[in-house]
Amino acid sequence: MSSPMSSNAPERVSATPAALELIGRLSQAHGPLLFHQSGGCCDGSAPMCYPRGEFRVGQQDLLLGTIGGQPFYIGRAQFEYWQHTHLIIDVVSGRGSGFSLEAPEGVRFLTRSRVYTDAECEALDAAGPPPTGAEQPAA
Repeated sequence: MSSPMSSNAPERVSATPAALELIGRLSQAHGPLLFHQSGGCCDGSAPMCYPRGEFRVGQQDLLLGTIGGQPFYIGRAQFEYWQHTHLIIDVVSGRGSGFSLEAPEGVRFLTRSRVYTDAECEALDAAGPPPTGAEQPAA
């Protein structure tokens, strides 16, 4: 799956080496994955990891990019709050949500972020909004 951004726009999401290693292990065990940045319902604002066929994305979900080769979505309302920040997915010790695949591992994914520079914001504005889940099938 290619990135939804133009080549001069910065990435909207990335992952730390520890998160990439865990994503690799989880995808080996469960097959293709899908990430969705939670809006606070079940586990605060944690990124949730699912087997790709078990979470349905739609018009209100935006594809931010990929991490470890897996698509990463965020709800449109959540994106409105975070659109000026680069999301950095990390992994930390401790149990997160029982719904996310990493929970049995004794670790949880965590979203860190940094604010984009003015130049990065301009490049992202020029690239346009991320595609919706309906525009980019997760399969």
